[in-house]
Amino acid sequence: MRPSPLADRYRLDSLLGRGGMAEVWRGHDLRLDRPVAVKILNQGGLTDPAAVERFRREAVTVARMAHPNIVAGYDFGDDDRPYLVMELVEGRALDAVLADGPLPVREATRIASQVCAALDAAHSAGVIHRDIKPGNLLVTPDGTVKVLDFGIARLQSATQAALTRAATVVGTSHYMAPEQASGGPPDARTDLYALGCVIYAMLTGAPPFEGENPMGVLYQHLHSAPNPVRERRPDVPAALDELVGGLLAKAPEDRPGSAVDVRARLAALSSQPGHTSVMPTVAQSAAATPGA
Repeated sequence: MRPSPLADRYRLDSLLGRGGMAEVWRGHDLRLDRPVAVKILNQGGLTDPAAVERFRREAVTVARMAHPNIVAGYDFGDDDRPYLVMELVEGRALDAVLADGPLPVREATRIASQVCAALDAAHSAGVIHRDIKPGNLLVTPDGTVKVLDFGIARLQSATQAALTRAATVVGTSHYMAPEQASGGPPDARTDLYALGCVIYAMLTGAPPFEGENPMGVLYQHLHSAPNPVRERRPDVPAALDELVGGLLAKAPEDRPGSAVDVRARLAALSSQPGHTSVMPTVAQSAAATPGA
């Protein structure tokens, strides 16, 4: 248990989660009297200069963006260990939702549209997320989708090359674009491929490729064609199946050009007759979830 308050300002109330390099706490900003999520680099991260730099860059990246579909960053500092203070989101992670099965078509397109809005804001700020997946998407009680965890995001600037060595593969295997899986340079269309994997999972209950180990999954991203969504779920509109197939194109140039384009196509789908939902939204029965 860390001593509190952190930096004489942030009371740390309970541990929300712990990863390989950082831990996230539910906290309270004593100065502004508001709940916060506090992400703190752990001792293992402190021994890795690249991890320290990535943590700092995550703070810089989050600070670049102010958007209702992106978890907001409030503060960054160092009190024995670097820490990042962010918005505390009350909601449910999409991976927990999908553990209960596929979503209604309307709900899946509604979530995807909001992710597109977040990606458009990120890409406009020169940020490639590189880890879009259900675990990094939260749905609040009012139905708002929040994208979080920019820990491995790439800034489209010359300084990025000093942090990430060539041919280094980062990301999550089930949601990783072919160019990312092969260690190639990512761009905005890399995030769109991951979004295609997420939509596929929302509609079918599983990502397009599965395997016994990450390398087997990455091989399929590189060399195998996914089964069309409608083969697994015939009630999905053909136009949505076509959009997902385009997002999952192996070559970036064969995918939609931008998150704006994808959102427009999703909006057109939502306006079609018969595009209805017969299940409750995933925002219902939401639990408190950290913003990092």
